[in-house]
Amino acid sequence: MSSEVEDSKEVTTDVFNSKNLAIQAQKKILGKMASKSIATALVDDTSSEVLDELYRVTKEYTQSKKEAERIIKNLIKIIIKLAILYRNSQFNQDEIALMEKFKKKVHQLAMTVVSFYQVDFTFDRNVLSKLLNECRDMLHQIIQRHLTAKSHGRVDIVFDHFSDCEFLAALYNPFGPYKPHLERLCEGVNKMLDEDNI
Repeated sequence: MSSEVEDSKEVTTDVFNSKNLAIQAQKKILGKMASKSIATALVDDTSSEVLDELYRVTKEYTQSKKEAERIIKNLIKIIIKLAILYRNSQFNQDEIALMEKFKKKVHQLAMTVVSFYQVDFTFDRNVLSKLLNECRDMLHQIIQRHLTAKSHGRVDIVFDHFSDCEFLAALYNPFGPYKPHLERLCEGVNKMLDEDNI
């Protein structure tokens, strides 16, 4: 089965609806064009720097440019598709409530990421992993009605990597090779928190 077929979401009504078709097309086109230039057009400079740093540390940790690209492309696709659904008012009341909870959880995650970096001896990989997995579960619920199994798979690819306790331990090792990456990541996340973008 081609990725085009997998990525498309059929309109469940017989009535022609140009808005639904337009949203489908946006999701499909932007999903296929999940490149740095598209992401930069949709996310601000600080978010873009954080994505770049996540790519660099993932590439170094996995020792695979291809794997790092796959993970970050999937992350970008998820961000883009969520933004499209949100901007086009596709969420029902329950999903909007979930989206608000999700935003609060992501904010909590961001604050935890930064505080674990700033305050010595507070890092707990299990706490970070649990927060990331709670974000994953909420995200699956939010997109349940709107996106394909392929998109759910993308969510899992991203969260499997970032919530991995071994990865988190390596990233936060104060004597490890990823310390400069963590420093730049936390600077970016802190800036996003200051700018109210997360």
